[in-house]
Amino acid sequence: MSRPRGGATTRTPSRGRASGGRPSRDEALQLGERILDAATGLFFGAGFGATSMEAVAQRAGVSKRALYHRHADKSALFSAVVHRTIERMRPPAGVPLIGGATLPDVLQHLATLILRAALSAPALALHRLIVAEAGQFPELAAAVQQEGGRAEALRLIAGILEGEARAGRIALDAPAFAAEQFLHMVIALPQHRALADTRRMTAAEQAAWARDVVNLFVNGCRGWEGGAAAERGTATTAAEVAAAGKTAPRSRARKNSQ
Repeated sequence: MSRPRGGATTRTPSRGRASGGRPSRDEALQLGERILDAATGLFFGAGFGATSMEAVAQRAGVSKRALYHRHADKSALFSAVVHRTIERMRPPAGVPLIGGATLPDVLQHLATLILRAALSAPALALHRLIVAEAGQFPELAAAVQQEGGRAEALRLIAGILEGEARAGRIALDAPAFAAEQFLHMVIALPQHRALADTRRMTAAEQAAWARDVVNLFVNGCRGWEGGAAAERGTATTAAEVAAAGKTAPRSRARKNSQ
């Protein structure tokens, strides 16, 4: 406070809020997190269809106007929830994605990180929601496809395999196809079991699973006899994976199974 002439007391503006009564940056961030916390709990608990924007606003303790100011509709809010969920599953900033001197070591490190994220409680809750409601709400799968880390993981793995092939250490002419198979081998069965069984894989079991997957995969790549990418209709290089990033993986999977 300052005391000008005449003895009157005036208050200096609070540093917590900007002029005009607007929330400070920290307050705005806290509000955004509170909204996403409320939406995450409702989406994962009650489901997408049963969750209304009004219910999210009530749980977050904000007005509907404030909620719609940040998220245009429920689909946009769900996309924001998916984005934050995926970001929180990433390794800490100090943990490198690529580590190891040999291809098996590099893939073992990646497989361990990927499996740990795929079996986390938020990942399983998101997967349950998509399986249960994507048929009625196609935008859910679209949001996961856009915000999820699957395409990023495929590009990374395909790039590693492409580099190994160019160096002559493996004979592989379809690294992108191989990357998809590797990711499926790492995640599919453990995640399926986790969704059906409350018992979680221990850290030791996850490490053993990753090690066995890498062993089978690397030896399979070394025995590769030449692919049929044109007939499969799939991308073959890391660059092609990046270019096809907006293509839904389901369509490629259907072509692979025919």
